[in-house]
Amino acid sequence: MDDRYYDNLQRVNPGFGKPRFSRMEIRDILISVVVLAIAFTILYRSSSILGFFEYHLGSDMKYVGLFGMCFVLVVVSFLFHEFGHKFTAQRFGLWSEFRMWPLGLVLTLVTSLFGFLFASPGAVMISGNVDKERNGKISIAGPAVNIVLAAIGIIGCFTINHSGWTIFFLMLGNLNAFLAVFNLLPIPPLDGSKIFGWRLEIWIAAIAVAGIELYIMMFGLPTLYWA
Repeated sequence: MDDRYYDNLQRVNPGFGKPRFSRMEIRDILISVVVLAIAFTILYRSSSILGFFEYHLGSDMKYVGLFGMCFVLVVVSFLFHEFGHKFTAQRFGLWSEFRMWPLGLVLTLVTSLFGFLFASPGAVMISGNVDKERNGKISIAGPAVNIVLAAIGIIGCFTINHSGWTIFFLMLGNLNAFLAVFNLLPIPPLDGSKIFGWRLEIWIAAIAVAGIELYIMMFGLPTLYWA
């Protein structure tokens, strides 16, 4: 029998090969992004970052500016990471949707009040015929997004150094380098454990690049002068 017949049986996503969102998923995404942006705003409320927005926008708009930057960072860092998983899974014809974790969102807000962030807004749920290879490819997609964004952050820092706006690229690079390294740890249920079990050489290459980026952000860039 034609192998395409079995392929069609595995396609549980009606929009095979195309990104699709349900109403529930859109609701969960919006709530998660807003809560994370608020949490980051709370986290940075006492930092020099707020002073930057106060200088440029005034005391009345400083929190608006900080929230706006945190919102963008959340979208491009956390949300795009999850979209990497989601869209890759959907290309395989799998059901794939983001679901928020209400308790995780509460913990995110509470921990931000104490000066650190336990960010666990939710995750992409996947259903269908997922073998080791597909699981590995779906898993590497998220950290790969963070690795690219961390590289953009590093390049931005070097390109517009001595500018106050470097702070956005500094935060972009820091956040995404950390997310990449953390998610690549070979500890279940993190992405790294699935990539490690699929292709060891790909895991080694990914963790090496992410590690170099994190080292640059932590020890290389701080030696430069930030205006």
